[in-house]
Amino acid sequence: MAAPEEISPVEAHRLLSDQPQQTVLLDVREPMELELARVDGALHIPMGAIPARLNEIDRAKIIICLCRSGGRSAQVAAFLRQQGFSDARNLTGGINAWSTDVDNSIQPY
Repeated sequence: MAAPEEISPVEAHRLLSDQPQQTVLLDVREPMELELARVDGALHIPMGAIPARLNEIDRAKIIICLCRSGGRSAQVAAFLRQQGFSDARNLTGGINAWSTDVDNSIQPY
């Protein structure tokens, strides 16, 4: 499985702000993790549900995968690329890096 393209939290935030119609932030964490920290506007599909819910993800958009620290989201981004999502990317450092680099109101965990 080829490594997915990485994107920094700052670059991801810029894309989401500048191209909101072309970009999706896909949060692959578990529901209990959303209670601890979340990014408003993200599409939430837990990692284990991704294969069954591929039809909910727009192949034409830039997909930025997010988890806690970047491991699970890297796996999902690589899987999505295998499934024909040509612009699936992994958010480097996950929501913990997002909380440091973009929105410090989100508490890392």
